[in-house]
Amino acid sequence: MALTWMRLGAAAGVALSALWPFAAAAQDDDKWMFNLQVENDLFAGSDAHYTNGIRLSLLSPEGAVPEWVRSGADLIPMFPIGGRLRVAYSLGQNMYTPSDIQTANPDPRDRPYAGWLYGGIGLVSDTGRRLDSIELDLGVIGPWSQAEPTQKFVHEIIGSPRPQGWDYQLENEPGGVLFYETKWRNVKEFEVLGLGVDFTPHVGAALGNVFTHAAVGGTVRVGRDLPADYGPPRIRPSLPGSGFFTPSRNFGWYLFFGAEGRAVARNIFLDGNTFDDSRSVDKKILVGDLEAGIAITFGDVRLSYTHVYRTEEFHGQEAADLFGTLNLTIRF
Repeated sequence: MALTWMRLGAAAGVALSALWPFAAAAQDDDKWMFNLQVENDLFAGSDAHYTNGIRLSLLSPEGAVPEWVRSGADLIPMFPIGGRLRVAYSLGQNMYTPSDIQTANPDPRDRPYAGWLYGGIGLVSDTGRRLDSIELDLGVIGPWSQAEPTQKFVHEIIGSPRPQGWDYQLENEPGGVLFYETKWRNVKEFEVLGLGVDFTPHVGAALGNVFTHAAVGGTVRVGRDLPADYGPPRIRPSLPGSGFFTPSRNFGWYLFFGAEGRAVARNIFLDGNTFDDSRSVDKKILVGDLEAGIAITFGDVRLSYTHVYRTEEFHGQEAADLFGTLNLTIRF
């Protein structure tokens, strides 16, 4: 009888592996992940519009999710709690300026000065082929964001021109935004010259007084150890990636190319304050990002660089924006 049950169990395991190839390998990753992301237009030789972003985040080991976070995700019908779960904690600051930062009274037809200081908590569900992430960011816009002293301090250190027009920045306002994103990995994957190639489409949305938009796009990757992650992360709004990676070898790398289109209903950094009079511009409803970059993993460290082309975000903008992103992820 015992032998019969053992045979039945083995047959069931084989069948389950055939139906869902990741089931047999589903073992919790007990590593924490620390991420440092820096975005700046100096990487592209400019100093205007979305001029800098910095974000620190910490992702828990798989399964180490507070019950109240898990219960909150239960209220979202489309969120797949059956995947391997991680909770993410983040702190970030974005800053935006007009094209000419040396004018004390900036051109009112250009995007206004603005800062965004925020903290966030999110939940990530990874099934092996699908990655869902939901994140709530809460913070402040305006002088409370400390964007003005931060930019002046950094410009003094690196010898860049001192920005003159921060007196015209957006007014203080509490800000909140809820992001939701879904990615499907390995929809198309094959080997070319010993390299892996995959295509990962995604959809996403944001809702809040800071950002409200819907997004769709995709990423192509070429390299080695592609299943380690879903691509490097970016500061939102952006193409999504993953703040974690689980390498299967000591060294891996890949090149990636991606595109995303967003239908924008609200962008406070263009529309201006919600309740106070402030400077604003006439935003464009459709905005697109094109990106290309490289990611390298060695041991418990991932390094990546992404170069981003963003189409004009408001009417009267003279040219598209270019900026770069550096990302460091450490497993510990």
